[in-house]
Amino acid sequence: MTTKISPLSVAKVPAVTFGFWVIKILATTLGETAGDTLSMSFHWGYLASTGVLAGILAVLIWRQIAAAQYHAVLYWATIIASTTAGTTLADFATRSLGIGYTGGATVLAAGVLLSLLVWRWALGSIAVETVHEPRAELFYWVTITLSQTLGTALGDWTADTGGLGYLGAAAIFAGLLVVLAIAYYFTALSRVMLFWAAFILTRPLGAAVGDFLDKPVDHGGLDLSRPVASLALALAIAACVALFPRRAAPIVADR
Repeated sequence: MTTKISPLSVAKVPAVTFGFWVIKILATTLGETAGDTLSMSFHWGYLASTGVLAGILAVLIWRQIAAAQYHAVLYWATIIASTTAGTTLADFATRSLGIGYTGGATVLAAGVLLSLLVWRWALGSIAVETVHEPRAELFYWVTITLSQTLGTALGDWTADTGGLGYLGAAAIFAGLLVVLAIAYYFTALSRVMLFWAAFILTRPLGAAVGDFLDKPVDHGGLDLSRPVASLALALAIAACVALFPRRAAPIVADR
């Protein structure tokens, strides 16, 4: 006899598995190429692109919160919207407002930390497995959107200001993710904090890879078509969502 799992026993976010991280990295890369497609290839500019994408993101977050249980397609669509909006918002802050990568990364890092601290203070836990009611979901999506924006600024900062180039920056963030994976399996460090550190670092990795794909050759990129690269990444994400197990995270206490 098959045992049915009550929606109240699982969170409204996916279980953190190998498939989760694969899709997350693909989604952050898509966010970079798709954001650049709107702001640069389609010449919408950073501000107009951010306005449109923020509107789409707000609708998707509302649908996500209103949903009775976890829906993989809705969840990953919201993640993609947050990382795409984060791309154009970070570019607007660091380039159009003139605060630079250092200023933008500092402000956004403070925003992420503040969001996590207020979330922990208000609800007692920032574990993703506790995300099953509207207040926790709102904190979750605010934190994610800020982290996606921060990741864009960090990726650009490392690649451009650091002089490492896109592949060099990607290697740095990939290496840091490996360190976090080792810490997860071989240390007693908080699994919650390791998750959020990894979640944040996947974004600059995706930003660096996305820039490598679509930036001009004389800037260190492959100069691939942004719309074509975005479509290929979207198809890869769709395939992964269909192929990997689609299960929600169980509700557990903070660890």
